[in-house]
Amino acid sequence: MNFEHVSVLLNECIEGLNIKSDGVYVDCTLGGGGHSSQIVKRLSDKGMLIGIDQDNNAIAAASERLKDYTNVKYVHDNFSNIENIIESLDLGQESVDGFLLDLGVSSHQLDEAERGFSYNHDAPLDMRMNSENELCAYDVVNNYSEEALNNVIFGYGEERWAKRIAQFIVQEREIKPIETTFELVSVIKKAVPKGARADGPHPAKRTFQNRSK
Repeated sequence: MNFEHVSVLLNECIEGLNIKSDGVYVDCTLGGGGHSSQIVKRLSDKGMLIGIDQDNNAIAAASERLKDYTNVKYVHDNFSNIENIIESLDLGQESVDGFLLDLGVSSHQLDEAERGFSYNHDAPLDMRMNSENELCAYDVVNNYSEEALNNVIFGYGEERWAKRIAQFIVQEREIKPIETTFELVSVIKKAVPKGARADGPHPAKRTFQNRSK
């Protein structure tokens, strides 16, 4: 698996961490291991790197990249659970010398068509960052009430046509379930007025910003 992702502000992050060779550092958004590779190379055998990611593909890619290092612990979880993660590793937060978070969606996740994140690729409606989570985009699109859909699309995507999109989704799924990204895109295009489609970005852009955790 080729996990393509450019590490953001790499040099600035490493400089800001002011890494001690025997320190303990937590990469809360491990990704492909770009930042982590620069952290761990500065650690001695007494130091430790903890890499957290909710995407198993990311952990697999990072562990391959960092396979020559023995002082790395990998945690499949969401960084929002950081307190429990640190506790489970028998580390107090005061013993951690630095935390790193690179917030946002990885381009790898968007480009991996079968995960259903992109409106440019036809794939099953999934959109889960963590593939072990039960709730996926298919469940949201086909089971949420019209009001709940409107709240999600407007609240997270700031989509001005959220109410119409929610209405059209509910109407469409009464005929058949909406199963793929292109089927959802088709519904959104019907809901967004022609003038708005002509002048703005891709009509599905804001709706697809609402991704499952």
